[in-house]
Amino acid sequence: MLGMCRGRRKFLVASLALLFIPALTWLYLSVGISPCYNSTVKPLPLSPLEALSSTPVGGAGERQALELRVRVVEEENRALRRELSRPPRSPSAQLPSNNHRGNQSRTHSEEGTGDNESQKAVTVGNSSDCVRHPVVDKCETIHVAIVCAGYNASRDVVTLVKSVLFHRRNPLHFHFITDSIAQQILSSLFHTWMVPAVRVDFYDADELKSEVSWIPNKHYSGIYGLMKLVLTKTLPSDLQRVIVLDTDITFATDIAELWAVFHKFKGQQVLGLVENQSDWYLGNLWKNHRPWPALGRGFNTGDRLKNGQPKYVVFLCGDIISYMILCLQDIFNAVIKQNPFLVHQLPCFWNVQLSDHTRSEKCYKDVSDLKVIHWNSPKKLRVKNKHVEFFRNLYLTFLEYDGNLLRRELFGCPSEADHNSENLQKTLSELDEDDPCYEFRRERFTVHRTHLYFLHYEYKPSSDNTDVTLVAQLSMDRLQMLEAICKHWEGPISLALYLSDAEAQQFLRYAQGSEVLMSRGNVGYHIVYKEGQFYPVNLLRNVAMRHVNTPYMFLSDIDFLPMYSLYEYLRKSVVQLDMANTKKALVVPAFETLRYRLSYPKSKAELLSQLDMGTLFTFRYHVWTKGHAPTNFAKWRTATTPYRVQWEADFEPYVMVRRDSPEYDRRFVGFGWNKVAHIMELDAQEYEFVVLPNAFMIHMPHAPSFDITKFRSNKQYRVCLKTLKEEFQQNMSRRYGFAALKYMTAENNS
Repeated sequence: MLGMCRGRRKFLVASLALLFIPALTWLYLSVGISPCYNSTVKPLPLSPLEALSSTPVGGAGERQALELRVRVVEEENRALRRELSRPPRSPSAQLPSNNHRGNQSRTHSEEGTGDNESQKAVTVGNSSDCVRHPVVDKCETIHVAIVCAGYNASRDVVTLVKSVLFHRRNPLHFHFITDSIAQQILSSLFHTWMVPAVRVDFYDADELKSEVSWIPNKHYSGIYGLMKLVLTKTLPSDLQRVIVLDTDITFATDIAELWAVFHKFKGQQVLGLVENQSDWYLGNLWKNHRPWPALGRGFNTGDRLKNGQPKYVVFLCGDIISYMILCLQDIFNAVIKQNPFLVHQLPCFWNVQLSDHTRSEKCYKDVSDLKVIHWNSPKKLRVKNKHVEFFRNLYLTFLEYDGNLLRRELFGCPSEADHNSENLQKTLSELDEDDPCYEFRRERFTVHRTHLYFLHYEYKPSSDNTDVTLVAQLSMDRLQMLEAICKHWEGPISLALYLSDAEAQQFLRYAQGSEVLMSRGNVGYHIVYKEGQFYPVNLLRNVAMRHVNTPYMFLSDIDFLPMYSLYEYLRKSVVQLDMANTKKALVVPAFETLRYRLSYPKSKAELLSQLDMGTLFTFRYHVWTKGHAPTNFAKWRTATTPYRVQWEADFEPYVMVRRDSPEYDRRFVGFGWNKVAHIMELDAQEYEFVVLPNAFMIHMPHAPSFDITKFRSNKQYRVCLKTLKEEFQQNMSRRYGFAALKYMTAENNS
């Protein structure tokens, strides 16, 4: 039995070696083989850990280690004085005069803080005569790799990106290793974010699963936590340097400072890592605690630096695989223990690890010392830490920070040509800013940052191809309608929410605290972030429509509650009316109540009874009769079969259509004509309007929206709306020819 166990361990060791050797080979630093480094000069010890790794345990060993560390520090100081005493050979050899505070060399203890690596341009103590490198060139692109999978991680990574963008002064190139879900979310987000001097590439993580799925893993991040082992199979082979980050990291400084640490790498160093700040690898957390082998406390792989072209690495692997792998850093630490020369130890302020029982407070003495905060605990913001309130507030600052403010140019750095951005700027430049309706026209071309599937989403297609998705849009003041709609409609729902970054977090907390919403996985929440002075109602509808996964969609509004059985009734109507082979728009008659508390009718008979008693009314009969008059409510009262109605001016019913129906016209924002124009478009495309005899929906009362208040009180608002209506009708005439003349005639006669 023992022989079998040893055989399995050796097999696992050999397999990991085959996996890890190419990775480290690709990560071999060009710095390490650069002529700037004399291979005959023995490098100084990597760190106190390296110096201590061969010393005996006990009082004498500790004394020897301390003496060795003192000698190392004295040698580093002498080397630094020699470097500073040399006259500069060229302007590029001089230290920048505008460095952040403290260009002096600082020495810190092993526990805490390391020297301020970001302040120095080159590694001191090197006897090479090479010219100094600048810290980071002004327009040098910084490469960042992030593994991200699923809905929650896609949401978390946005906070990380915000913190990086807030401090950055250099162009950025993000390399995202994602599953299909995260790629859809993040590609849409960055496409609509339109941040200058930022490039994003995606790599399919699902193609790499087979490379790491065989590795035993107990980490809460699952298999995707091991994806960093196979970055070499994914990232471009000519990529020289990259900073690899976890999604639960927050930057408190310019990422260029971390990028500058590459110039500190010596010899064969290929990884920049921070020492682990917990006692995990010391093996003393509980009885029979058997962690993977590690050098001292081990290293945390939350953020690290990698660099280099494929060369060679001598990789010696003993029989070390005898424990279940907790996470990726177990593998890294096992390799590092055997090959400590591979690691350049970073000061721990580059990875302040906020887990329970960590020694993170030793990494900083002041707020200005903090560089990177790492929430590397399943508890995340609920972790126990001496200064957790400060760290939590810093994180929440970026969590709720307006991402639109990060769309700032990097002056002096030419950006790659972005045709979408160029076309947008050209279109906006053609608008007349003196036009009284300029703001209306401009809103049509505004690109709103969009985060799709803000919460977890699951949908299984039906086998009969009759499924229907309810489509609606809302803002923060209609949030209370969500639970009621979910109770009335059991089918898929696609919602577009118009929120600020701070409101998006309020919505998240509201949804996570709702048993009704959390029990529904088939609701897609798509956040469209606020920008401009108008409510982009038709853009929101289009966003929700584009992410419908069913063959049919019911175009509703958030203020309406559909009858309880409407979902199944519409699915049956799909078959009954042959929706798959005909162009029909099925009209659901709309009613309203002025009562906040309503005994919702369970049938058409109950609704007619409440209609007769004055509890319900046909929708907007007292203020906008034309909007729903063509539905012919008198006929509907006694109808038992679907009946067809004709389009009339200002008709705006709520309809079910096929997923490929036309989108809403974006020129209509706020209040007025947003649905009317869409119904006109359906009629122009020869859709039949068919009223369902046993379907209904009821509008619930609410305070007037800000946009309808502006419409009623602002004359210029009404003038501009009329102008946009006329322009839309002219466009219809050009697109549909003679048949579209009826729309202009009907408008003139109404």
